[in-house]
Amino acid sequence: MKAILIDDERLARQELKNLLASYSEIEIVGEANNVETAIESIKQLKPDVIFLDIQMPGKNGFELLEEISGVPEVVFVTAYDEYAIRAFEVNALDYLLKPVQPNRLAETVKKILNKEHSEKTETKEQTLPLNDNDQVFVKDGEKCWFVKLSDVRLFESEGNYVRIYFDKNRPLILRSLNNLDERLNNRTFFRASRKHIINLKWVESIESWFNGGLMVKLRGGEQVEISRRQAAKLKDMMSL
Repeated sequence: MKAILIDDERLARQELKNLLASYSEIEIVGEANNVETAIESIKQLKPDVIFLDIQMPGKNGFELLEEISGVPEVVFVTAYDEYAIRAFEVNALDYLLKPVQPNRLAETVKKILNKEHSEKTETKEQTLPLNDNDQVFVKDGEKCWFVKLSDVRLFESEGNYVRIYFDKNRPLILRSLNNLDERLNNRTFFRASRKHIINLKWVESIESWFNGGLMVKLRGGEQVEISRRQAAKLKDMMSL
């Protein structure tokens, strides 16, 4: 897997690089010491995972995620624990505290490799594109549904699972949001964030939100925030 290290401290990058040298599965293809450089590196190198510091001069790690359209896996590496909840709200794979402990990094690498394996399995098993009128089989525990995609208003990532919103049901399926994003009709289903895909036909209202983003309300009552970058993409896609 290709990785990029993003941290304004050179010694911190070097320390993490030394620790990751024990894992032949992880190839470090680039480094960056600020958000602007990181964005260019992500565009050019297309990493599978980024190890991302939060507090950096200028823009921080969360602002970086708002500005990239690609969705590599994210592992936050920071000296501060107060950002942990927000990190998982943006669907980070893991959250490491500095100084990084080798045994804790081993757990993170295991998560990365397991995620890669599950997504490769999904890709092999399910590669056909889906249309709005297709019906899909959904199973959650003992409950089963045969659901028309046009009736699904929202997909929400929860770790290795995706929660599907249709009617009054909210089942969880063992799938990744990335895999669904590749298969769904992108004129109907829009990747609002790292954590959400919305059905544009279910949008009830849109209002301007913080930092140039948008807040979308769906007819089912759910509200989903769209980042500034994705908001610009949506406006461009839907304009005449």
